[in-house]
Parts: sequence; C-alpha cells; structure tokens
Amino acid sequence: MTKKTENGLLGIFGLALVATLGSLYFSEIRGYEPCELCWYQRILMYPIVLISGIAIYQKNARIALTTLVFSSIGALTSGYHYAIQKIDFFGERAPACGVVSCTGEYINYLGFITIPFLALVAFIGIAIISLILVKHNKEDKTA
Repeated sequence: MTKKTENGLLGIFGLALVATLGSLYFSEIRGYEPCELCWYQRILMYPIVLISGIAIYQKNARIALTTLVFSSIGALTSGYHYAIQKIDFFGERAPACGVVSCTGEYINYLGFITIPFLALVAFIGIAIISLILVKHNKEDKTA
C-alpha cells in the first residue's frame, strides 16, 4: 500500500473520529438532545470510524467505496438538515421530526456554523478522500 493510500485512510479515520467525538461531546457533555435527523447522521458517521480503523489495520484501501457511500448519504442528510435550519423555504415546510425540533440550533457560530454544518463538512471531507482513494485504486489495478 502506498503512503498516499495510508494517508487517505488515516484522513478518513481522523475526520470520522473527530465528528463522532464532537457529536458525543454535544450530547453527553453539553446535554444537547439530538433530533431525528441528527440520529440519522450519527448512524452514518459512527460506522465510518470502525470501518476505516479496520481498513487501516488490514491495509485495505478497497473500503473507500463503502466510506464513499456512507459519507455521500450523510452529506445529503446533513445538507438537508442545514437547509431546514437556515433557509426559510425549507424550514417552513419541514415535517415535525420528533420531540426535539430539527430546525433548532443549539450552536450558531459566526452566524452559519451549526451542528449539521459541522457534520456536512466532515461528510464532504470523507467523501472527497474516498473518491481520491477509489480513483487511486482503479489506477493501481490498470497499471
């Protein structure tokens, strides 16, 4: 396995770990109760930590396709969640999503950084690294 591949797997693992620890910090330490969409994002992010950790141990870059799928679905979910928080058109039409409102903002740094935004950035970062690894794996097979 090349150094570029190892670094890519470590990048995926690092981003997913920071996002996971961040979500646990907000819920377990700060006491913010996750809404339904937050739970879906967690369901998509948490396995990436485990999957990428195992991939690093096994030196298995083929896992990039799996992390690409998880992160792409997660990015769509986070993007929608962010949209219903920040864009009136979406927020007014958002279905009720449980005890905790999905339109609520526990944090709002600099007027745009919310928890779904942080998740969106992590999912996009993981997706980009995964795409690079998938492309790199295809090049290795043809060479």
